[in-house]
Amino acid sequence: MYQIKVNDKYNFDITTDSNGIKANGEDVILDIVSLNEDTSSVLYNNKSYNIELVSLDKEEKTATVKVNGNIYNLSIKDQFDQLLKQLGMDNLVASKILQIKAPMPGLVLNVLVEEGAEIKKGDNLLVLEAMKMENMIKSPTDGIIKKIAITQGDKVDKNELLISFA
Repeated sequence: MYQIKVNDKYNFDITTDSNGIKANGEDVILDIVSLNEDTSSVLYNNKSYNIELVSLDKEEKTATVKVNGNIYNLSIKDQFDQLLKQLGMDNLVASKILQIKAPMPGLVLNVLVEEGAEIKKGDNLLVLEAMKMENMIKSPTDGIIKKIAITQGDKVDKNELLISFA
């Protein structure tokens, strides 16, 4: 399922399966002809729409599309974004990150960084085993490791401090 917000006003829940596309629980029947890599012609409810992809930012999960000359800004959230929100990790990048805490109870299998190391957003920091699954904990920000509060083999509780940034 995808949650799509259009121009920060309109929200749509989109699902796709072998039966087709549903928007907010209702079937959507589209006839789509791709004109080129970024432009398509779409027939929906006996009306024709020319749709052009103006920009796409896969990292931020945003897109700008032009529909019949009108510009629309889209913000897209997938099932992983929804899971992060449920775990309380959805707004980690909203402000300067100074600490990383355990998202769930688990066992530290491996620490991949050292104190004083300069890291970039997305770098692997440690491996946390929880519920018999290995979870790679990545850096949500650029920074320098100030303190590593755990070692390999440590058992941690949810919200326990793992790493501090300078």
